[in-house]
Amino acid sequence: MKRSRERAASELFAALYPRLAGWCRRLVDDDETAHEIASEAFTRLWARWTSVAEPRGFLYVTAANLVRDHWRKLERERRAVHRVSAEAALRPPSEQADPSVRLLVQSLPERLRVPILLHYYADMPIREVSVLTGRKEGTIKADLHAARELLRAHLRRSLDHTL
Repeated sequence: MKRSRERAASELFAALYPRLAGWCRRLVDDDETAHEIASEAFTRLWARWTSVAEPRGFLYVTAANLVRDHWRKLERERRAVHRVSAEAALRPPSEQADPSVRLLVQSLPERLRVPILLHYYADMPIREVSVLTGRKEGTIKADLHAARELLRAHLRRSLDHTL
């Protein structure tokens, strides 16, 4: 039973993957992203293999949803870059952050660094950081707290070394 299921999935993949990936390529205009989307659609199909009556339709609907998610992410990133660029142009050049703090922020893990940069450096409210990152507001608040604690500890250590 398992062998025939795997063979059917393999045959379906061989028959549909090239066309699905090509269709995604035309929608996202990037080979790597198109293959990621097509592969993810097949992964989701495989997870529901026994309950999907029409695999081809499932694949295309899933891929369309993933393409839409990709477009939304690109739009959020475009708006964030535009906002940061506009705010940087308005900010006086004399406002320079301490380079050691900037280096510490850059050394944070991405999960903590992104909310710090968006909230404190781009002056975005937590709600907007939540929307841009696709994470809950409570998670953003917790990540901001964790990042501040890490930065505080690093700054204390560096001050202790200079005294």
